[in-house]
Amino acid sequence: MTRLSVNINKIATLRNARGGNNPDVIQAAKDIESFGAQGITVHPRPDERHITKQDVYDLKKVVTTEFNIEGYPDERYIQIIEAIKPAQATLVPDKPDQLTSNHGWNTVKDARQLQEIVTRLKKTCRVSVFVDADCDMVKGARDCGADKVELYTQSYAENYLNNREKAIETFVKAAECAKNCGLGLNAGHDLSLENLEYFVKTIPFVDEVSIGHALICDSLYFGLKNTVSMYLRCLN
Repeated sequence: MTRLSVNINKIATLRNARGGNNPDVIQAAKDIESFGAQGITVHPRPDERHITKQDVYDLKKVVTTEFNIEGYPDERYIQIIEAIKPAQATLVPDKPDQLTSNHGWNTVKDARQLQEIVTRLKKTCRVSVFVDADCDMVKGARDCGADKVELYTQSYAENYLNNREKAIETFVKAAECAKNCGLGLNAGHDLSLENLEYFVKTIPFVDEVSIGHALICDSLYFGLKNTVSMYLRCLN
């Protein structure tokens, strides 16, 4: 079964909007694990607009499933990874002030930078590289030494209702490419209750999906425990 890693950034966003510790990000992570999720994902951005550096250290003490830390691999991020030693580091090409991820790495153009960073981080944990659904980018990630790729799924989500078979075509090809390259396969960005089940049925060897925004939005209506269960049913 494809594992569900819940991105808890938005829980931290809500907490930070008011100050204090409500909702409690650390307790939420513990609860999400107890509800059946197989991983916790965070993205500690430099401006700490949601997950803070302290959150990452506090989560390290309590997360018992797979801890995945996303981020742009500047020295700040690399030092966090080396200190925390999560199960996985996911490298994203976001600029420091970027609202959210909107593209994958150009693993060919940025090969030298990525190779140096991946080599360093692999001494600490597994490394995944965030890429668009393009076989050349997948192969580039392999050549940089990555253990896995995470396919950026926004275009799939945007086009799902119009023509889901066409929307997933490039992802099937990229996934097969990753499999042939010996890379593990993750996926994330705008996956939801609406489109998740078809994605993993069509690409059944996806190791992990990372879902935050849609899941937290759904939990406002369905409750967090029930929502996690609904996403897990999509994956099973």
